Amino acid sequence: MQAPTSEQIRNRIDAGWTGEKVAMPDPAAAPLGSDAEAAGNPPTAQERAMDAAATPARPEKGHELAGGFVYAALVVAIAVALVLIVLLARP
Repeated sequence: MQAPTSEQIRNRIDAGWTGEKVAMPDPAAAPLGSDAEAAGNPPTAQERAMDAAATPARPEKGHELAGGFVYAALVVAIAVALVLIVLLARP
């Protein structure tokens, strides 16, 4: 089996497949592997294979729902805060 590229590893993480974060692109200033590549020392195939083997193949069940719940709760909290501000600002 061929070792995945740094880009493939980063895409799996960003897609939420590793369970390390919710499925959302990471606007990193220096994406995974690019800083080492720019320094002339890219990760070896063995290092990339070890990294791929160390992460789970799929996230735990319910992982996708947790992120959606957090965002929904945040939207509701902001809406309630705005309603309170408008009501309390009335003379």
